[in-house]
Amino acid sequence: MADLRNNFVGIKSPNPFWLASAPPTDKAYNVERAFKAGWGGVVWKTLGSEGPPVVNVNGPRYGAIWGADRRLLGLNNIELITDRPLQVNLQEMKQVKMNWPDRALIASIMVPCVEEEWKAILPLVEETGADGIELNFGCPHGMSERGMGSAVGQVPEYIEMVVRWCKQYTRMPVITKLTPNITDIRNPARAAKRGGTDAVSLINTINSITSVDLDNFAPVPSVDGKGSHGGYCGPAVKPIALNMVSEIARDPETYGLPISGIGGVTTWRDAAEFLVLGAGNVQVCTAAMTYGFKIVQEMISGLSDWMDEKGHRSLSDITGRAVPNVTDWKYLNLNYVAKAHIDQDACIKCGRCHIACEDTSHQAITSMVNGVRHFEVMEDECVGCNLCVNVCPVENCITMVGLEPGTLDQRTGKVVEPTYANWTTHPNNPMAQVAAE
Repeated sequence: MADLRNNFVGIKSPNPFWLASAPPTDKAYNVERAFKAGWGGVVWKTLGSEGPPVVNVNGPRYGAIWGADRRLLGLNNIELITDRPLQVNLQEMKQVKMNWPDRALIASIMVPCVEEEWKAILPLVEETGADGIELNFGCPHGMSERGMGSAVGQVPEYIEMVVRWCKQYTRMPVITKLTPNITDIRNPARAAKRGGTDAVSLINTINSITSVDLDNFAPVPSVDGKGSHGGYCGPAVKPIALNMVSEIARDPETYGLPISGIGGVTTWRDAAEFLVLGAGNVQVCTAAMTYGFKIVQEMISGLSDWMDEKGHRSLSDITGRAVPNVTDWKYLNLNYVAKAHIDQDACIKCGRCHIACEDTSHQAITSMVNGVRHFEVMEDECVGCNLCVNVCPVENCITMVGLEPGTLDQRTGKVVEPTYANWTTHPNNPMAQVAAE
């Protein structure tokens, strides 16, 4: 049976599934129930400075995007950091860690960008026995307007500065949580590494307005007729998160920097995708808020079963395995040729492939053959774009088949070359021509 035990920057947990800093980790009651359900660790809902607690709104805090079947695809959140007193949180964290010594307990922290503020809170957190801290440089609403959260995460110099303070004033591992609301995720990651961070976590939520109430003309959620931008999370953000994780994992300047992957993890497969793209573990929020804490049991069993089936014995066998296969477009093999193929036995003759190809692509799929409704790929028109695969409602009915070297490509009239060629050397590339001269 696959070994799912996780060691992330020295923080050990029985599996790689942690709950992210969010409403599900706001108090001991929630965290205890999460651990009983099987979660390997939690990142406690973000703590602020001592003093008057943060004030959250008392009305709706979430907006949503649903699929056609009412499945939750994305969640918008305008809640701020914990509004419970710091000392209450610290006391509960200490007790939970005593009760669950084998689980990871991380303290998320957000205080003003002032050295004395960080110097003051770190010993208090350390006294709880927490396994590490996560610097919340990602929150895009409410706190960012006060010079915290993503207001720090968008300035690499600030990231590096605060990380250095934290490494100076605490013995705990430091995880720097990055905002996706930035042009190039590599720059803040590099800054965090320069500051001495032990790891990064990403992505935090994406700045968003999910919808507008067309009766009241106010963004949703609406609080007394007004709305605000919030943080977007859930399955819809996973593609963005995967890309950003892979960018850090393959960047020469951050290569080897431990990554905690966050963003739309709902199933074991989602988690596996983060792991193979370089994440050392994953954090989950929206899935738990949608389906409850016990969803982790499906994640654990699914990941374990897949690893057993594939012969992977431990997480180290799969971590980062896909990173070498992530490349820039210019290095993709232009001599590789593939064509779509429709399994006529599986085809339900809905015609979606034909309509998509006919109206918006390359007119390469028939609708009628000899007067009979029939959908078949015309190889002399097919460019191999695979749009038909993605719109077909029947799984594996349409597949992409690579042409063997030496085969004639009916569309171009050229024989498929066995050699690798990319855009950097293509004769149509002006830069390649300059280099050749």
